Amino acid sequence: MPRSVNAVASRKRRKKILKMAKGYFGARKNVYTVAKNAVEKALQYAYRDRKNKKRAFRRLWIARINAGARMHGTTYSRLIHGLKQQHIELNRKVLADLAMNHPDAFAEVVKKAS
Repeated sequence: MPRSVNAVASRKRRKKILKMAKGYFGARKNVYTVAKNAVEKALQYAYRDRKNKKRAFRRLWIARINAGARMHGTTYSRLIHGLKQQHIELNRKVLADLAMNHPDAFAEVVKKAS
């Protein structure tokens, strides 16, 4: 009896990897074994950087809040502490947006926190 290899599934698996490698440079886009390694590495980076993106945005928000707070004579640390004591639950994303785009509203928040 001949050996069954299920070529349909094998081709589908290879096509899936090559489709994911579309746009890569050189052999990475059309040689399956090279593309497989490149795609695996890319997926590792994607997984890692989904976490790093959150860290990067938090750092950006903190820098913006601190800059806004210092314009009103306080620091980031004192502002956050004051907000916690006053039970004002604004997250850093919203505070950074206020500091950048709505300075009057941010000034009111700083006033409440102090």
